[in-house]
Amino acid sequence: MKFEYYNDIFTNPLRDRADVEQAVHQLLNPLKELYSNGCSRIHVGYTGASYALESIQMETFCRVLWGLAPLIYGNGYSDLWQKFIVGLKNGCNPQSEEYWGQVKDHDLKLVNMAALAFAMALVPEKITDALSKEEKQNLYVWLNQINDHKLWNNNWLFFRVLVNIGLKKTGLPHNIEAVEETLNLLEEFYLGDGWYSDGKTNQRDYYVGFAMHFYGLIYARLMETEDPVRSQMYKERAELFAKEFIYWFAPDGSSIPFGRSLTYRFAHSAFWSALVFAGVDTFQWGIVKGIVLRNLRWWVKKPIFTSDGILTNGYIYPNTHMIENYSGSGAPYWALKTFLCLCEDNDHPFWANQELELPALEAVHKQEHSRMLICRKKNHIQAFPVGQNSYPEMMRVGEKYTKFAYSNVFGFSVSVGPYGLAQGGFDSILAISLGDNYYRTRKSCKQFSVTDTHVYSKWTVFGDVEVHTWIIPISSWHIRIHKILTPRQIETAEGGYAFPLKNGTFDNNHETLRNGDSGIAATDLEGISGIQDVSFGQTTREAKLVIAEPNTNLMNQNTVIPTLISHLDAGQYLLGCLVLGDTHSDDFSNKWASLPVVSMENGVVHIKYGAEETEIVLTNYV
Repeated sequence: MKFEYYNDIFTNPLRDRADVEQAVHQLLNPLKELYSNGCSRIHVGYTGASYALESIQMETFCRVLWGLAPLIYGNGYSDLWQKFIVGLKNGCNPQSEEYWGQVKDHDLKLVNMAALAFAMALVPEKITDALSKEEKQNLYVWLNQINDHKLWNNNWLFFRVLVNIGLKKTGLPHNIEAVEETLNLLEEFYLGDGWYSDGKTNQRDYYVGFAMHFYGLIYARLMETEDPVRSQMYKERAELFAKEFIYWFAPDGSSIPFGRSLTYRFAHSAFWSALVFAGVDTFQWGIVKGIVLRNLRWWVKKPIFTSDGILTNGYIYPNTHMIENYSGSGAPYWALKTFLCLCEDNDHPFWANQELELPALEAVHKQEHSRMLICRKKNHIQAFPVGQNSYPEMMRVGEKYTKFAYSNVFGFSVSVGPYGLAQGGFDSILAISLGDNYYRTRKSCKQFSVTDTHVYSKWTVFGDVEVHTWIIPISSWHIRIHKILTPRQIETAEGGYAFPLKNGTFDNNHETLRNGDSGIAATDLEGISGIQDVSFGQTTREAKLVIAEPNTNLMNQNTVIPTLISHLDAGQYLLGCLVLGDTHSDDFSNKWASLPVVSMENGVVHIKYGAEETEIVLTNYV
């Protein structure tokens, strides 16, 4: 019955603890027949990664534990637990054909040791009672390798901490000095106000929640007696972060797609489950419950499974274009971290209280540490980041951090080829070429700032083309202003939000709205995406719709991008545009016709929108 498991979770109401426990079964049951003979590996597909297939299969075996261990701890039952015990014995046994082997520095196996250690710390007796003295020694020797090998200087350091806690809780030798030293190293990443960076980087993404805080809160619960001061500190930091992180979640359960590892999907809400596990009282428990359950409900309605019920790589649909080089076929099972809340029974206020909606939040919210403005209108969240320089060596990471805008409704696009606008998927960005149809975009910021009203960045392409960009949000619109200094002739293409083509093509269900040659929008009965040139008395750009290559966008397989095109000679230019993205209107045509009126003089922007008039002084304007 190929569709059995997919249909089961698709119809799961996910309203209470029993539903969530059932969801774990529905996610794990399809894996039962995919274990290796010795049960130490699970084969779910052939998506490659920067490590061997057997390591990918070992990874899947381990990642199952983020859901399985809380299930067992909460007095649940699964046939997979016995398979886990058998696989653990064989994986750690040097004499077994399925031995996991010796690790190397920065080995991906070190990552997945953390899930094993978490299970050991959570239900130690259920593991040690099933192992002989020799098998316990094998387990210790294999895991202890993490104390003798180099880890990446980021959230990976927590894996050494978790492994030693797991060894400690199961009565095996452990290195408490290594724990203390590693925790001190992790302090270098704390930024203040509840925010971490994931190593010495400029990225502020979901790793702050589902890694740095997640592991810290596990430590806070498991080591509260032995290390009460640090445990309390982790809880207090998480409470601060929650007040900011809540802005990333929409009332409908979705969250902003931003940053790397988006294939982990509903791991986005794992932080909130970790609050439950560690007993951190932030918002009312009904609010926290609503965030977790709505996020789960939103995700399981999406086509993220194979017909056999296996989680796929991708975001809203299977898509290997957007994943990183470390995302093997089992990588998506990191999403099971969200089931940490199952460690608490029905008497916990998280489960006992009624699910509540989000609290009242600011319509425009400045986040200093995440370097972005976040704008909220009903179910649409828009984030405007700056200073999030990308990892140049990692696939398609520029698109995940450095676009002008990110939306939980329209998502963002990744390039599938180097040539032309269709392959480039240049939504929410200004792309610049030398006339050869090969485009460059913002990858890093020489300068940046975030104010209460707008964001600013200075960036360059081709080494000598300098761009200053200001972005000002206004309700469903935002204004972009670019000051360009170029010593050579260039071509530019600036995209609005990528709009879904639900039938794979621009058909009779869609409509094109124009405003002369300089403004264009795509719309249907459910939404609109448009871009309107604001010339400030200089060059007027041509508006067109670019049909992007399939599977460029994270949320929709086929999209069209409203785009402004210009050809600029060497010189200095001031370009501007209005960008609209909306799904809440009774009349999208009227929405498009009701353009904000924008003018600027000496760096002061005057905006008239409806009955409201605003003046904004741009930062760093010269």
